[in-house]
Amino acid sequence: MGIRTILAAVSGGAATSGTIHLACQLARRFSAHVEGYHVMPDPVEALPPGDGIGIPPHIGLIETMLADAEAKAGEARAYFEKLVASYKIPRGGPPQIAPAGPSAKWQEAAGAAAALVARRGRFFDLVILGRSDRVIHEPHSDTIEEVLMRSGRPALLAPAETSSRIGYMVALAWNGSPEAVRALAAGMPFLEKADAVSLITGGDPDRLGAPQVLEYLAWHGINAQHQRLPGGSARDVGEKLIDTAREASADLLIMGGYGHAPWREFLFGGATRTAVATMPMPLLLVH
Repeated sequence: MGIRTILAAVSGGAATSGTIHLACQLARRFSAHVEGYHVMPDPVEALPPGDGIGIPPHIGLIETMLADAEAKAGEARAYFEKLVASYKIPRGGPPQIAPAGPSAKWQEAAGAAAALVARRGRFFDLVILGRSDRVIHEPHSDTIEEVLMRSGRPALLAPAETSSRIGYMVALAWNGSPEAVRALAAGMPFLEKADAVSLITGGDPDRLGAPQVLEYLAWHGINAQHQRLPGGSARDVGEKLIDTAREASADLLIMGGYGHAPWREFLFGGATRTAVATMPMPLLLVH
């Protein structure tokens, strides 16, 4: 199945620009519909718990928080509409309402962003998330983990500055895990459209099944080149993966995400955590 619908999680923060640019590029590349989805915080949920007696003094604070949230949502929507127009993507809906081709719409919700984005993402072929400063400097991201674990959909992480080309030189990370198998399946729309594909493995390629992956890709008309991660180094596997993808001139990396539960990924390190924090190119993750 190809990519027909894209959910772009527009936070309104530092990651907004890269997220929308990437979503618009892919909407045009795949003739897909993109929904800009912004979640406003619920000020009532953000307040400290009480016994109900102290609620009235919080009314002014709630009104201020609501005004700030609405202003931020308005700015995010205006920026989304501006970029969508610059890519010449019309507003539209399902095919029975609008002709097939790229289209866009805006949607807002209020509540816990991580849970709502994951829930909404279930009904899209691809979820695009921005790599915010928090993702870069912290070992985890609630929204990324929720989408990967709860939505059942692939998550594409957009760097703050997105290149004008994505999906022409694709790198596929392979370690033989079930997550890697699912990443291979989810990444097929990108792999089939790519000009060049690099299969990146570490360890014994025969034991990992690299020849079978190359054969599988060949059945889909994809002539992939095999590259192995460098050995004899104490560097993190994620760092080696990034360097190898760079050497292949990749503009997109596809990999399985969080082979263990996120807390184990944090405790013992892992290629996923390194890639999420440092990847200079868009990263397609599948759990």
